[in-house]
Amino acid sequence: MTAVESRPAGVALTPSPGGQRPLGARVKAFVALTKPRIIELLLITTVPVMFLAAQGVPDLWLVLATTVGGYLSAGGANALNMYIDRDIDALMDRTSQRPLVTGMVSPRECLVFGITLGVVSTVWFGLLVNWLSAALSLGALLFYVVIYTMLLKRRTAQNIVWGGIAGCMPVLIGWSAVTNEMSWAAVILFAVIFFWTPPHYWPLSMKVKDDYARVGVPMLPVIASNRVVARQIVAYSWVMVAVSLLLTPLGYTGWFYTAVALLSGGFWLWEAHALHGRAKAGVTGAKLKEMRLFHWSITYVSLLFVAVAVDPFLR
Repeated sequence: MTAVESRPAGVALTPSPGGQRPLGARVKAFVALTKPRIIELLLITTVPVMFLAAQGVPDLWLVLATTVGGYLSAGGANALNMYIDRDIDALMDRTSQRPLVTGMVSPRECLVFGITLGVVSTVWFGLLVNWLSAALSLGALLFYVVIYTMLLKRRTAQNIVWGGIAGCMPVLIGWSAVTNEMSWAAVILFAVIFFWTPPHYWPLSMKVKDDYARVGVPMLPVIASNRVVARQIVAYSWVMVAVSLLLTPLGYTGWFYTAVALLSGGFWLWEAHALHGRAKAGVTGAKLKEMRLFHWSITYVSLLFVAVAVDPFLR
């Protein structure tokens, strides 16, 4: 996010006298439009899959082309998301420093920037990777912008469940970049991320549910009790861990991946059940410790996909 002065949510900053906006701050603002921290997670699920698909080290130029294309595509989707959500971003504490809210980037600039990144990334994938990856990348962008942001986010508590499909697509893109086709391994890892997304995001939503309630976005924690949300988190977590273990019996991975999946998945389930226990007991506020699972979820997906990349070298 762009560093700007502290102010109440919903109060946009105005550019300095004469409309001057420092070049360095402007560059940072456009980078912030791409949501780099989110893209880091997307790349964590893309590159390791390329190692699994290649059963070793993939062509490094192909890895570079795929990661650059992935950044451009996801960055375009995130910029368009900010353009559409600029009205509620101004009213939420956690998004009140975004470039459109502060006035560092205009809505028109953001729209042009997002569309340009989307077009460039599709052509990039098509010419430097393959057209299957280009189609998957464009599909992910359109799904995130149209299906999630425009149709689901403000209408249903299932928004993050189905909208999360866009975040699963990098797995398919990584596989198709190497093989120019799909396989059950890619589908299984797609499913892992699909079932990972709700229990990853719902703890954060529990933390900031007042923000979502203020703008009328029906995230599950806004319309359901902590106990209900935690129960859903446990259910999705069990399915996620079970799905993650399917790669080995189907012959795609060996002992190393299996060990990492069991240990990291087991700790995830421990944290999920602990959160459910605290919610069931009526614990609220800081003592609920919902962010423990959120932070572990990032570590979990990183460990699991590193194991995906390392496993071919140990078989």
